[in-house]
Amino acid sequence: MITSSPELVAISRRWYKAILESGQNTLPNFLSESDLLRFIGTASGENWSGQEVREAVSAYFNEVPDVLHNKELFAEAFERGDIGWSVFVHTVTFANRIDTPVEFRSTLVFSLENGSWKVVHRHTSVPIANQDIMGLDQTAITELVEAAHQGASLGQTEGLASVMFTDVVASSVLANTLGDQVWSARINTHFTTLKKIIEANGGQFVKSLGDGTMSSFSSARSALSAAGDIQRVLAEAVDEPRLSVRIGVHTGDVVQTREDFFGTVVNTAARIATAAGRGEIFVSDVTRELVGNDSSLQFQPKGSHDLSGQASPSILHALNWRS
Repeated sequence: MITSSPELVAISRRWYKAILESGQNTLPNFLSESDLLRFIGTASGENWSGQEVREAVSAYFNEVPDVLHNKELFAEAFERGDIGWSVFVHTVTFANRIDTPVEFRSTLVFSLENGSWKVVHRHTSVPIANQDIMGLDQTAITELVEAAHQGASLGQTEGLASVMFTDVVASSVLANTLGDQVWSARINTHFTTLKKIIEANGGQFVKSLGDGTMSSFSSARSALSAAGDIQRVLAEAVDEPRLSVRIGVHTGDVVQTREDFFGTVVNTAARIATAAGRGEIFVSDVTRELVGNDSSLQFQPKGSHDLSGQASPSILHALNWRS
């Protein structure tokens, strides 16, 4: 059974941090001691294997120019038995190219060796348009993905839903402090707690995303009830480390294909969650209007927000879950 792996997300982040923040001397510790170790880079000829990779990896990354800014755009990891893998996308601004951030797409494959995850395969690429390389655009995957987003897939359902995202605040600090095994156990317990709350309120726990979650509800009232319950349970927790989350809720038309959800409502809910702070629940204006004058729900206006990827500002409200 393939499962998401917060532990491998945390390990991968430390790998990239070591590369970009002058911690290259620690990189051999991440690598497998197997002769099957593989290392593939972005340039022609960067295809190495075996122990020479372990011996040369520090010197290889020491040649990287100074980094002025690093932004993580995408991160996920999975595991099955003693094999795991992670996929990351970063934009990096180098000191010698301050006007041109470079996008790096990287995959790490892990094997479990003597109880510790070790990188057995690393591959990084810098995207160059197929039109520039082959003289044509390859559109098959793009068209399939767009069709899925537009609902042109078998077994789909459509309709109005309230989508909720949760995100653990300062998770990278906690992961680095606790270590991979303790953090992985803690975040999985957190996911289990949230799943119970979400389902108790009539929602569907769709998936975990790194240290966050996505869920869907047939009614805005149910989504806000679950959000409030989550914040109250976390606030009353006594076991350390105590986790704090930010939550975002938005309502609109979604398309469900297999066990995932698509639509602009999903992206908007995720952006609303990022606008919230520690222990806050932010909801969109449409979600606020749907619940009407429910005396059990108290809101505080949060004004207009420019959410990433949105054409126009969004009016947000904070749910006062403590009332």
